[in-house]
Amino acid sequence: MKKIIALLSFLLGTVTIEAAPKIDRIEPANWFAGMKNPSLQLMVYGKNIRNAHVTVDYPGARIDSLVRLDSPNYLLVYLNLEGARPGEMTLKFDGKKVKYPLKEREMAGDKRMGFTNADVLYMLMPDRFAQGKNHPAQVKGLNAYKEDRTQPSLRHGGDLEGIRERLDYLKELGVTALWFTPVLENNSPDEGNTSTYHGYATTDYYKVDPRFGSNEAYRQLIDEAHRKGLKVVMDMIFNHCGFEHPWVKDMPTRDWFNTPEWLHEAQTGQKEGQRAKVNDRYLQTSYKLTPVLDPYASKADMRETVDGWFVPTMPDLNQRNPHVITYLIQNSEWWIETVGIDGIRMDTYPYADREGMAQWMERLDEEYPNFNTVGETWVTEPAYTAAWQKDSKLSTINSYLKTVMDFSFFDKLSQAKTEETDGWWQGLNRIYNSLCYDYLYENPSSVMAFIENHDTDRFLGEGRDTLALKQALALLLTINRIPQLYYGTEVLMNGTKAVTDGNVRKDFPGGFPGDKRNAFTPEGRTAEENAMFNWLSRLLHWRQSNEVVSRGTQTQFIPHNGVYVIARRHGGKTVMTVLNGLRRNAQLDVQRYAEIIGKHVQATDVMTGQPVDLSANVPLSPRQTLIWEWSE
Repeated sequence: MKKIIALLSFLLGTVTIEAAPKIDRIEPANWFAGMKNPSLQLMVYGKNIRNAHVTVDYPGARIDSLVRLDSPNYLLVYLNLEGARPGEMTLKFDGKKVKYPLKEREMAGDKRMGFTNADVLYMLMPDRFAQGKNHPAQVKGLNAYKEDRTQPSLRHGGDLEGIRERLDYLKELGVTALWFTPVLENNSPDEGNTSTYHGYATTDYYKVDPRFGSNEAYRQLIDEAHRKGLKVVMDMIFNHCGFEHPWVKDMPTRDWFNTPEWLHEAQTGQKEGQRAKVNDRYLQTSYKLTPVLDPYASKADMRETVDGWFVPTMPDLNQRNPHVITYLIQNSEWWIETVGIDGIRMDTYPYADREGMAQWMERLDEEYPNFNTVGETWVTEPAYTAAWQKDSKLSTINSYLKTVMDFSFFDKLSQAKTEETDGWWQGLNRIYNSLCYDYLYENPSSVMAFIENHDTDRFLGEGRDTLALKQALALLLTINRIPQLYYGTEVLMNGTKAVTDGNVRKDFPGGFPGDKRNAFTPEGRTAEENAMFNWLSRLLHWRQSNEVVSRGTQTQFIPHNGVYVIARRHGGKTVMTVLNGLRRNAQLDVQRYAEIIGKHVQATDVMTGQPVDLSANVPLSPRQTLIWEWSE
């Protein structure tokens, strides 16, 4: 007997007994019954969860597969919910019961309507727009951060409540959709006088950054925006996440990120909370997007573009990993269903895997056929941009991406604003020579145009050339495009990136306690700012529900004697935009535009309501902008 006991003691001493699994979180925390795709991936986090035995006890639900990843602290559970109805499912992990909500959808996917070219998007940065009345001085539990409005690259304290309180201002301005830069948690510590106030370093894909508010506050803001007739577009980033995301410290698989080799090596011996230092195994993206579509691209260039990291503090996600892309697809669906967003703007679109992103867009198009997504495709050649649009004949891979960003328009306008319009290439000829390539686009009406954004110099630079600004805005709001404005342009906010990006992301005057003036009100604006606000507001309200602009055919004329003309026609109505591209007087030769004007001898000036005589040539003052309309 003593020998048997001794043998058992020896055997037990050499056997490792794995600890019982612990569940820290499940993503997503709930799902929705009745989705077209019945498959649901649950990402389960917890120490030693990988080898857990999992069962589900719920009518219509079954487990299709369990994916045990490289790290012992993750488990992927793939459920099939084809016959499941709303309710509370019971999942068992080694016998431990976990309740999982399966919610009823608020509406079918085809009822969700995205933004279109009938809308005007207003882009703003939550941290820089306005602060709500109950903004916390500090949020406990986050990595070290500071709110200091004297530092352009630290957080300034804007939040979702501040936006909600200014919805009436945006309604008064006349925009119809709001695009916020990312609102998800960015729990990266400040480094000196820099921070991730911009929101592009996500550390939790299912949580609004608590400095901005909560998931519930986000939903309340969207609901109120909807009641006021405003849509909301959510900024997402699938190319990379933040360094403080749990995946970085404990990678689910060796290929969850692209080129993580430097990270493995650099993290060895690092202290808790200390970031890895770049070494010679780190791969930086070239920021050159042409290899993605270049038929002659080298593998080295392609790898550098797509697999290189945007910056060392933003790990590059591998969308070729089927579990990564499934996680991201579901995340976008979850936000659509949970808070009711009306569109998505996808950051750094071509940097991510092309086929993975096409899979994401195809899935969204199937589930939400009337929804819309715009992808950031920062190359200034129309042929490149057009190839990324859904059903493009220029691409061997269908992106299923309905809307692309017109960086060509932005680039040409940035040059034209300081030039005289000559007889060939300069000035407004650049716009003509960009729009003439619209035949490359499968759907020009679903291309987003802009004159500035958070990544560019302000259109006004360090000045206040309102004549050039009016020409840019008149073009933007009357051509065949989805227009996007940048916050504060209506009150002549300016700045350049010469020193820091923060100087084109300044606080909206009056959005924060202690501001000396409040540009949200006429009383707080200067006479010049009120003039610009009123001019733009009139144009925006005129544009609303104006089918000539949203559905009309477009005719443009080569600039003649410095004058550029674009016309839109629909249902017996005509809109004609006339720009003098010279810093001197000019005139419009009405006979040259007879195919548009026809026998009409009078039009109405959209901006003044005054009649315009078309029976004789029309004199134009330097850099004058005119928008006319008439009916048959």
